[in-house]
Amino acid sequence: MINFELGKTDIAVIGAGHAGIEAALACARMGHDVILFTMNLDSVGNMPCNPSIGGTGKGHLVFEIDALGGEMGRGADLVTLQNRMLNLGKGPAVHSKRVQADRMKYHTYMKHTLEQTENLRLYQAEVVDILRDDNGAVCGVVTALGAVFYCRAAIISAGTYLGGKVIIGESAIQSGPDGMLPSLGLSANLEKMGIRLMRFKTGTPARVLKSSVDLSVLDEQHSDSKLPFSVRTTKEELASRPEIPCHIVYTNDETHRIIKENLHRSPLYGGMIKGTGPRYCPSIEDKIVRFADKERHQLFVEPMGEDTEELYIQGFSSSLPADVQMQMLHSLKGFENAVIMRHAYAIDYDCIDPTQLKHTLEFKNIPGLYGAGQFNGTSGYEEAAAQGLIAGINASLKLDGRDEFVLRRDESYIGTLIDDLVVKGTNEPYRIMTSRSEYRLLLRQDNADERLTPYGYEIGLISEERYERFKEKQARIEREIERASKANIRPSDRLNEITDEAGTERITVTSKLADLLRRPQLTYEMLKDVDVSRTETDEDVIYEAEVKIKYEGYIKKQLAAVKAARKLEGVKLPDDIDYGKIKGLRIEASQKLSKMRPSTVGEASRISGVSPADISVLLIYLGIR
Repeated sequence: MINFELGKTDIAVIGAGHAGIEAALACARMGHDVILFTMNLDSVGNMPCNPSIGGTGKGHLVFEIDALGGEMGRGADLVTLQNRMLNLGKGPAVHSKRVQADRMKYHTYMKHTLEQTENLRLYQAEVVDILRDDNGAVCGVVTALGAVFYCRAAIISAGTYLGGKVIIGESAIQSGPDGMLPSLGLSANLEKMGIRLMRFKTGTPARVLKSSVDLSVLDEQHSDSKLPFSVRTTKEELASRPEIPCHIVYTNDETHRIIKENLHRSPLYGGMIKGTGPRYCPSIEDKIVRFADKERHQLFVEPMGEDTEELYIQGFSSSLPADVQMQMLHSLKGFENAVIMRHAYAIDYDCIDPTQLKHTLEFKNIPGLYGAGQFNGTSGYEEAAAQGLIAGINASLKLDGRDEFVLRRDESYIGTLIDDLVVKGTNEPYRIMTSRSEYRLLLRQDNADERLTPYGYEIGLISEERYERFKEKQARIEREIERASKANIRPSDRLNEITDEAGTERITVTSKLADLLRRPQLTYEMLKDVDVSRTETDEDVIYEAEVKIKYEGYIKKQLAAVKAARKLEGVKLPDDIDYGKIKGLRIEASQKLSKMRPSTVGEASRISGVSPADISVLLIYLGIR
């Protein structure tokens, strides 16, 4: 093949899924010329699996993306079909917003946003190779047609297209998601560059014709939240969106019988699927095997969009043969006559061992090359978008000669996600969860702007106007906390009614509002009739003030833990340290540290196989103890 030059750019972004979109927008908005390559313009911002954004832990990521100046939250708000807040029965640390999204409208919004962004060119082509200069740094990309685009940095966000293979029963074809062409040329060239690849797998349920399902016999599920993801979205905009209910259905004995009798035809158990699948989103056949004691499994029937009759059956992903899928579907209540529009499938794809990356998501040994999204071994649109944003920011900062941008574990779920990937690695598609953070109470979704918007402003992704509005909101929160600490609430018949209804002891003496709010049973809303000095009406301000007051003691404890942990993060490890010569260091720890080459003692402490005793040995070796 003859290569020929077709253009130049500052940064080439490979793949226009959720990671590529955020990466390209960040680079362009920071003033760099960008070409965003996609296998197909019709797949920009595609949701090949669940047509939703957010969820437990994932919702936190979307708020953080928005706080830094990313686009996902705004796009999700404008295409919302159902808006829910998960885990409301638990504490605020794990409250997580999730929206059902209009799949095609999201694609349209994101594609149009990219097309309208200055410095950004959207280009349909398959990138098959990365060019490097004499120093090993990225200097260009090559397409399948032989076109060379010279660049100063490249971000790979190839999703599940890289070496993609779709599997349904005994059938397997080279394919990307949703019948798109796979990317078949890049993997081999990445391996030639010395990049370690892994093989992962994901899957998706069948899509069903709405009119063929009797939804009247199913339980309905409606919106229960009015909170937008993005501070750019008004509540009026969100309220103007049509609400389409979801429905709930359950598997039954007949469903389980059909699956069990056809396990021999499952590529998952027959060995045809080589990739490792997601632990927390297993196929229905995997659920039946792993949870054999369960009499039924809950499934959610979700709309794919406002202008389509396709339904998505969440929790019913499968790679069983098409005829078995039909039997399984017809065994469900209300689905006796259901018509399949798209069959469920599994997809194998190539991704990298993420321990080859720095915390900036740049490859340790290939200057100017970054990875983001499922290419880095994660699963989920939100995880991808978060990584794309960080990769885009760091590629831009590097070209500008500015300091790199790394978020810590104690200040964001994005930092937790990336730290887990590059320090611990992953042997399965990684999914963010609130349980992955040791600082959950500090990393609530309601305070994402407080934690991260100053960074977004400093980087250049947050406008002056938005930053001023942010500062005013923070001032209002602090004023409300101060007011609550001084406001006196006197005993009264109405106050006794409130305490009786809440199931807490009566108030017999004048008390500070803040002290009453520290009672788990009492809230701002309950006390509004007796809180005569209250003037603040913004629900967001009141909510955050209440959380800070109610959990003040626990927040202080977590801040103390953060302070202690940061001491280890501040202890640097020499680049040339020979772990094999450190007396007292266990062999396993020595091997792991030699392979991972952590930059700080704190990072070393999070490597699997490195014990607290090994950290003590390291500190003694460094002369700190």
